[in-house]
Amino acid sequence: MATMRFGKVQLRIMRVLWAKERANAREITDGLNKISPIAHSTVQTLLRKLEEKGAGDHDIENRTFIFFPLVNQENVTRHAFREFIDRVFMGSSTGLVSYLLRS
Repeated sequence: MATMRFGKVQLRIMRVLWAKERANAREITDGLNKISPIAHSTVQTLLRKLEEKGAGDHDIENRTFIFFPLVNQENVTRHAFREFIDRVFMGSSTGLVSYLLRS
């Protein structure tokens, strides 16, 4: 699988999809608005971009798009964490642990 990178709001949308497994755009927007305001049109745009990336897809039920994730949360988390360690600690897990202990 190719490496997928998500922006902050895209990742928030993916978290909603991982939690719900299937949701329409309004349900996703409502879930996100519990944390901080976001326009429904923005969510719809970002859902299309996530589909273009191959991170999600949709079915149509009663003329409503029902979105679902195509990527596994654990894999995305593992990759993001590894990328963070590589970027910030030059690939050293020991460096990360040492930093955490000092802090």
